[in-house]
Amino acid sequence: MVDELEWRGAVNQMTDEAGLKELVKDKVISLYCGVDPTGDSLHIGHLIPFMMLKRFQEAGHHPVILIGSGTGSIGDPSGKKSERVLQTMDQVKHNEVAITKQMKHLFGTDNFKLVNNYDWLSKLSLLDFLRDYGKLFNVNTMLNKEIVASRLEVGISYTEFTYQILQSIDFLTLYKEHDVQLQIGGADQWGNITAGIDLIHRQEGQEAKVFGLTIPLMLKADGTKFGKTAGGAVWLDPEKTTPYEFYQFWLNQDDRDVVKYLKYFTFLSAEEIDELAEAVKTAPEKRQAQRRLAEEVTRFVHGQKAVDQAEHISKALFSGELTTLTAEEIEQGFKDMPSVTIQNEVRPLVELLVDDTKIEPSRRQAREDIKNGAIYINGARQQDLDFKVDPSASFDGQFVIIRKGKKKYTLLRVAQ
Repeated sequence: MVDELEWRGAVNQMTDEAGLKELVKDKVISLYCGVDPTGDSLHIGHLIPFMMLKRFQEAGHHPVILIGSGTGSIGDPSGKKSERVLQTMDQVKHNEVAITKQMKHLFGTDNFKLVNNYDWLSKLSLLDFLRDYGKLFNVNTMLNKEIVASRLEVGISYTEFTYQILQSIDFLTLYKEHDVQLQIGGADQWGNITAGIDLIHRQEGQEAKVFGLTIPLMLKADGTKFGKTAGGAVWLDPEKTTPYEFYQFWLNQDDRDVVKYLKYFTFLSAEEIDELAEAVKTAPEKRQAQRRLAEEVTRFVHGQKAVDQAEHISKALFSGELTTLTAEEIEQGFKDMPSVTIQNEVRPLVELLVDDTKIEPSRRQAREDIKNGAIYINGARQQDLDFKVDPSASFDGQFVIIRKGKKKYTLLRVAQ
């Protein structure tokens, strides 16, 4: 199991490589990864450690996902240059419900457990916290952890300073109550994870077999951070990032990155990935590896129906056969394209192009482009200067799509 993670390039640091390999070779283990509900959706940057957890699940181990409503109300200083703005408990609760739903979708219900650290952290009194846990943490050691040391110049509140103690209590609680022996997290979680291992050893003895594993910080071939687009983060929530946009994100990956992402984000075998790597070298124009990557990750996050829909939208946009699309597919495929709202009334095409949409600067230019065959209505070329557009005629009366030239689309939303 660990060898495979290393082959996939998914291991940044391990606390005891030989010990962990020995442990997973001999027994089925419970392991966990935590996520604080700081937002109401995960994005693809969050997905990486959970893919590792999923691999362990597929191999028969028992994943535990910790929703950090307790720690989320405090704020993790990891990877942050300044203090987080504290959320209200209502916000935390709303986010917790949304993220729990996403986790159940990704991991199913078999051989999988969801816990919430609010259940135990909220019951800790201040005196119990200081006597039972604070006494076991050396301030000098805490100051040397990268998550704290990196913030000393600009300052860190006592609240965020104690975050690593709270996360350590999580690991101890899961070790004692659910026999969790391994914690997985991002590269920035190393200090928190090792603090938890130290706490377990102090309370349960040095012979307690617990381990930590972090994944590398994901960078693209050009050195920029993975997972961001011009429009912001790529979310798992289909309302924030449509399945079509999600699919397109993976389809548009650089040849230099695609093999790495196939290893990280798919469950394809080494043989299949090697074949796709060869295809990148010999026939990069076919984008076979990118297409497979897009299919696999979209299927994992959104299901097969979303893959079929994304491929259908892509094909229709490429061929110009827009009438095959449903209103829902139009909404997805044209989300980021220029759009205007029009009234539900039959309008002369020339007026629509000039007055309603400003696609054309003048009636003269509009007539010229229509005559030359540069204007398409819902995928069909329109060269009739007297043509009238009926918004109720297609896409359930919700949309009209005008294309000028080869690629300049404008979406007309019909006022309902």
